[in-house]
Amino acid sequence: MPTLSPSRCTTAVLNGFSQIFLQAHPGCGLLTLLAITLHAPDLMIGAMVGALVGTFSAVALGYRKSDIVIGLYGYNAALLGLLFVLLLGLSALTLGLVALGSVVTNLLQVRLMAAMRERNWLPGFTLPFVLFGWLALTLAGALDLVTPARLDAPLILDGQGLLFAVASGIGQVIFLGQPLAGLLLLVAVWLADRRAAAWMLCGSVGGLALVLAAGGSEQQALAGLAGYNPALAALAVSQVHRSWVAPLLAIIAAVLLRAGFDRLGLPPLTMPFIMACWLVALGRRWKARRREPV
Repeated sequence: MPTLSPSRCTTAVLNGFSQIFLQAHPGCGLLTLLAITLHAPDLMIGAMVGALVGTFSAVALGYRKSDIVIGLYGYNAALLGLLFVLLLGLSALTLGLVALGSVVTNLLQVRLMAAMRERNWLPGFTLPFVLFGWLALTLAGALDLVTPARLDAPLILDGQGLLFAVASGIGQVIFLGQPLAGLLLLVAVWLADRRAAAWMLCGSVGGLALVLAAGGSEQQALAGLAGYNPALAALAVSQVHRSWVAPLLAIIAAVLLRAGFDRLGLPPLTMPFIMACWLVALGRRWKARRREPV
């Protein structure tokens, strides 16, 4: 069974928070944790329990040490901690559910990573968080409370409201609708990768603009709910594709997919981001196969 020194354990936990934004950077993780602590201390407890249980259960299960250290077993669990405390409140029962969910998501995560490496599957990203989150909230009867819980006070569609919405679109990645939280998260990602931060900002702007232009819900858009999936999609795709076309397509796909989940009445969480990245990756593979000689 792999063991980690205290310093590497700390790095692994912080990287778990930075991996929410697809980075392996302890400074980014620390600023992400700070944003949660300053704006939602209760959520911070849930996220920390998730990240700790996710990281140390991976150690106990004997998973690859290099994967643990870069945070690949912390981010899904941290997101579960945020979601469950947001909807169910901070209690011993909620934290127990977070701990259980953290172990279950690891069991799925390790198989998704093995399939990606050995059979060229598409990356799972936050799929374990989405699937277990949907299941647990359905059993708890709280699935229809996700969107209302993420809406802050009504906002006004003016210049300031639009700027706040762009920042909130970044904050909503971790269920924080406050603009200052979004700005701190933007700085966190900028610390790890300036290009990724720029595309994340473009994704939030693009998502907001497209939803408003299509006549979508103004309050959801201004609260940042239109921006977080396109922000993540643009960030992720920009790390694989150097041109601007692929991230732009990912932004559009994430917006359209979010609209589809709204029509189904299913809280999207980060599924539109995942599916948008998959569509871009499949398009790239299809294009590469067409270029192969017959």
